Amino acid sequence: MNYEEALTREDSTTGLWYDCSGHFLWCGERTRQLDAAHIEFLRGVGNPLGVKVSDKMDPADLVTLVQTLNPANSPGRLAVIVRMGADNVRAKLPPLVKAVAGAGAVVTWVCDPMHGNTEPVAGFKTRRYERVRAEVEAFFDVHDELGTVPGGVHLEMTGDDVTECLGGGSDVSPATLADAYRTQCDPRLNAAQALEMAFYVARRLRARKERLAGEKAAVAGAA
Repeated sequence: MNYEEALTREDSTTGLWYDCSGHFLWCGERTRQLDAAHIEFLRGVGNPLGVKVSDKMDPADLVTLVQTLNPANSPGRLAVIVRMGADNVRAKLPPLVKAVAGAGAVVTWVCDPMHGNTEPVAGFKTRRYERVRAEVEAFFDVHDELGTVPGGVHLEMTGDDVTECLGGGSDVSPATLADAYRTQCDPRLNAAQALEMAFYVARRLRARKERLAGEKAAVAGAA
């Protein structure tokens, strides 16, 4: 917090305050308490904001959090970044989406499929590509069912041929995790895994676009 406060400046043309350490600032699952310093700081700056939520988030609390960080309900101001784990999205995300929509709040829904799928394997902190992919798939499915917009996907990845996440087309196994495990923090998708994920997201977006176009054409025909 001291670092962020030191880099906060007032815009002389608008009188708004901005945290100049970055453009898009986000608050984590462990620091999003309504009565804590992080939320108090973030609601006072004009940057676009994100807030990460897990399967533990209560729908009513999320609505209050959204209204606190974006009281003017400005489009583009706030992203809700979902990090629930592949097993929880289908049950836990719909109540959150419905609550926010019911309150008339405008947010961008973003999927973080990495942090909810971390596990130790062979002494390494890792993630399984198939579970990361499953969370992205569930995220798209929920929004398709509710008629809402899947606004983004947040991935930790690298163009290097690392062996930090299991599975995928690069076929990283527990026996090969140590071959090129270079991260000092969180395991990243390697180039092959990242491309595989990008192609999957592109297919989902294309299918969504075609479905919406078909629905629009059907309504026009009926009219």
